[in-house]
Amino acid sequence: MVQKSPNGFNGLEHIATAVILLNNQLEVTYANSSAEILFAFSANQIQGVHMHDVFFNCEILQMAVTNAIQTQSPYREHEFTLTTQRGQTTAVTCTVTPISTMFNQTAEDMLILEFVQMDQQLRIAREERMLIQQQANSELLRNLAHEIRNPLGGLRGAAQLLEFELPQPSLKEYTQVIIKEADRLHSLMDRLLAPHRVPKYEPTNIHEVLERVRSLLLAESPNHIRVIRDYDTSLPELIGDREKLIQAVLNIARNAAQAMQQHQTDNASITFRTRAERQITLARKRYRVGIHLEIIDNGPGIPAGIKERIFYPLVSGREGGTGLGLALAQTFITQHHGMIDCDSQPGKTTFHILLPIESTQLKSSA
Repeated sequence: MVQKSPNGFNGLEHIATAVILLNNQLEVTYANSSAEILFAFSANQIQGVHMHDVFFNCEILQMAVTNAIQTQSPYREHEFTLTTQRGQTTAVTCTVTPISTMFNQTAEDMLILEFVQMDQQLRIAREERMLIQQQANSELLRNLAHEIRNPLGGLRGAAQLLEFELPQPSLKEYTQVIIKEADRLHSLMDRLLAPHRVPKYEPTNIHEVLERVRSLLLAESPNHIRVIRDYDTSLPELIGDREKLIQAVLNIARNAAQAMQQHQTDNASITFRTRAERQITLARKRYRVGIHLEIIDNGPGIPAGIKERIFYPLVSGREGGTGLGLALAQTFITQHHGMIDCDSQPGKTTFHILLPIESTQLKSSA
C-alpha cells in the first residue's frame, strides 16, 4: 500500500531532503522516498513505530525533539550519527519543526524531521580533493616520464656501442647491467604514460571484469589465496574501458594478495562484492543509480604512516613495490567519472569503487 502524505504536504515525495513526520506520541506517521533511500527502510515498515525503535541510541535526536517541543520552534542539531533497525549508521544534520495539521481528518500536533546526510557532503568534498590531487599527480608523472624517456634511449644505445668495443667479453657484464636497467626504466615510463592513452568506451559488464581479475589472481597464487564472489547479478552494464577497469581492480587485488603472502596471512581471502548504489553524486553530477564495488581482504592492513597517501605515486607499503598500482587505479576510475576510497585496519581492508550508470543505460536495460 502506498502511503499518502498529510494534507498540505503532498510535495514531500518530490524533494531530495529526507523527511519523517512524528505524531505527539513520537510515532512515525509518514516518511518520504528520500528518507527510505537514506535510511534503507520502507515507510510502511516503520509507520506507527516509535522513534526510539526506528533509530537506536538516538539521544541526540531525542534532545533535538525535546527542545523543539519545549520552545515550539524549529531546532537544528548538526553532524551526529543515527543507527537504524538494520544496523546502518549514517551521519546527518537534523532540523525538528513542530506543527499543527490535519491528519486522517483530525487536527493533530506533529513534528517534521528533516535530515541532510553529512556522509554525502563529506564524500563529495573528499572526492573533489582527490580529483585535484589526481590531476596534479597525473601531470607530474607525465612530465617526469617524458623527461626520463628521452635520455634513456641514448643511454641504452651508448651502452650497446660500448659493448662492441670492449676488448674482454667478461666486461660485457657491466654493459648488460646498463642495458637491462635502461629497459626496466623504459617499461616503468610506459606504465606512467599508460593512463594518458585515450580510453575505449563500450558497454561493459562489471562481473566479466571481476572474473578476469579473479582468474589472473588464482593463476599467480593458486594455493595461497581464496577469491570469494558476492555479486548482484541484476546490475546493468556500464559504459567503460574494459581493459582499464581490469587493470584498476587487478592493481588493488594484487597489492592485497602480495601483502597477505608477505605477512603469511592465515586463510587469506579477497572478496569481490557488487551492489547497486542509489542517488549518488560523482564529479558534481547526480546519478540515479551506480555500481558499488568493494574489494575486501583479511590481510595486515595498510600501514598507518601511509594510509592518507596511498593514492600518491611512488608511495608503497611493500618492500620492492613501485608505488604506482593504486595511483594508476585511481586514474583509471577517475576516467570513468567514478570514485575510489579505502577503509583499512588490521584484519580487514576494503577498497570502495563507485562507478556511475547513465540513465540512458537504465532505459535500455529495462
